[in-house]
Amino acid sequence: MALPPPSQGSTALVTGASSGIGTAIAREFAARGHGLTLVARREDRLRRLAAELSGSRGVRVETIAADLGEATERDRLAERLAGLGLMVEILVNCAGFGNSGDVAATERARIIEMVRLNCEALLDLQARFTRGMVERGRGAVINVASTAAFQPMPGTATYAATKAFVLSLTEASHAELEGAGVTATALCPGPVRTEFADTAGVGPAEERLPGVFWTDVEEVARAAVEGAERGKRVVVPGLLNRAGAFGGQHSPRVLALPIVKRVWGSAT
Repeated sequence: MALPPPSQGSTALVTGASSGIGTAIAREFAARGHGLTLVARREDRLRRLAAELSGSRGVRVETIAADLGEATERDRLAERLAGLGLMVEILVNCAGFGNSGDVAATERARIIEMVRLNCEALLDLQARFTRGMVERGRGAVINVASTAAFQPMPGTATYAATKAFVLSLTEASHAELEGAGVTATALCPGPVRTEFADTAGVGPAEERLPGVFWTDVEEVARAAVEGAERGKRVVVPGLLNRAGAFGGQHSPRVLALPIVKRVWGSAT
């Protein structure tokens, strides 16, 4: 099995755990008996989730409120884990956000902040914790990308570019870690009913995409954990999303870009 077994001194570190996919993945790991470290900015939500999981599953749950877009906060997170005597044997990089709007019309500070969180923070945490995993000969990383990673997306260009980075990094890392007892899995969900769309400001997304394209967050989380358990390189939940990802990778850009622009450009 690709996932290390639960143990007293190990933890599954889940970032972006205060809502959406991060919360659902934390529940999946708790159901398998893994202790958890939940990280996000909203401490009140983390504490409610921790109480739920420790009460219903009997697992150890730590909460650490942090803004992972800041390097000093990532340092503090690592120091806190070391102080607790916890080894990160499963890392779920779920923290991130999106936006809607052309690059030229979007607040510059906001899209730079997105790159720092979606790319820099994810890479930093992976680099910090996979070293120990390799030394111990066991571990798993789940990096949350998106079906947006498979093609450029006018109207949400920076977000799609960050997810393309996550996908490329994870696929290459999966190959680098082969034989080390450690796996890296890219989770690439399509549209999921969470707070994400509202936060990203993408407008009435459900009006632009038929309901058949939407996936329940519990299904996404289950696919992520089962995929990591099987050592999969990439997980795309949902048959139509897998077809869309294939099309995004292989469709000529001259044909695909105008279509994507019409769909996502209408959000702004």
